[in-house]
Amino acid sequence: MKATRDAFGEQLVESGKDNPNIVGVNADLGKATKLSKFGEAYPDRFFEVGIAENNMIGVASGLSEYGYKVFLASFASFLTGKYDTIRCSISYSNAPCIIVGTHGGLAIGKDGVTQMGLEDLSLMRSLPGMTVLNPSTYNQTKSVVKWLCDNDLDNPYYLRLGRQPVKELYNENVSFELGKGIICKEGSNGVVFSTGCTLPDVMEATKDLDVTVIDMPTIKPLDKEIIKHYSKGNIFTVEDHSIIGGLGSSVAEVMAEEGIQGKLYRIGVNDIFPESGTPSDLYEKYGLSANRIKEKISNELDK
Repeated sequence: MKATRDAFGEQLVESGKDNPNIVGVNADLGKATKLSKFGEAYPDRFFEVGIAENNMIGVASGLSEYGYKVFLASFASFLTGKYDTIRCSISYSNAPCIIVGTHGGLAIGKDGVTQMGLEDLSLMRSLPGMTVLNPSTYNQTKSVVKWLCDNDLDNPYYLRLGRQPVKELYNENVSFELGKGIICKEGSNGVVFSTGCTLPDVMEATKDLDVTVIDMPTIKPLDKEIIKHYSKGNIFTVEDHSIIGGLGSSVAEVMAEEGIQGKLYRIGVNDIFPESGTPSDLYEKYGLSANRIKEKISNELDK
């Protein structure tokens, strides 16, 4: 098992061989975000600004205006703390930077709630022009980063990554298609939409349940067609993020706008600041372990 942040660092080094316009801007946390791998391979294309995230955002925006493909990375919680700078220097300027927020969600370990990115998807998807991505596994993340490196981007992107190693569900040749959900299994008694590193737990939780599971690596633009097609009866969303403003809210918006009939049950972090603890303990306590996800879905299906 490998973490999605590892896939980011490794694919960026690979893509950097063929694209000299790729640059990285770092604010001290390169070893944790894995952006330092790129810096070690291409030191002349790596800019260290120190513990100064606002400066990192401004430098990245400026470099993108000169035609560079810029990846800037920090913890998701630290980036959202600089929301106004991202809003003005990147979103308002429509600077085609790739903002990489690692350590998203509960599963960061014992660093505590100040280090947990639990509101980043909500905040980033509210910014005009911002595309929001949240891949689920190592292989899928490599395909996403490769796609970002290989394509000309016309707007800013936010890429959310996790700290914890996760079980691999995709082969090495998996391709990424922007704005499309992926059907992982089909069933007839409901649908579960999952995003990011919770997907392996969702697959484990639903292996004996007659439900469809859909991976949503793109939060914005959301795959409305797949939601419209599969949202009948019991509808669940699972995310290592606040249930306010993330995948659950995004699906609810589509259901309301399209007149979809059904009950939506959002599984994620409720309107609280969680405690500190190990990833497994936190997932169990806050209902995101495979056992707790299965329990919550089963309880609703049995009603």
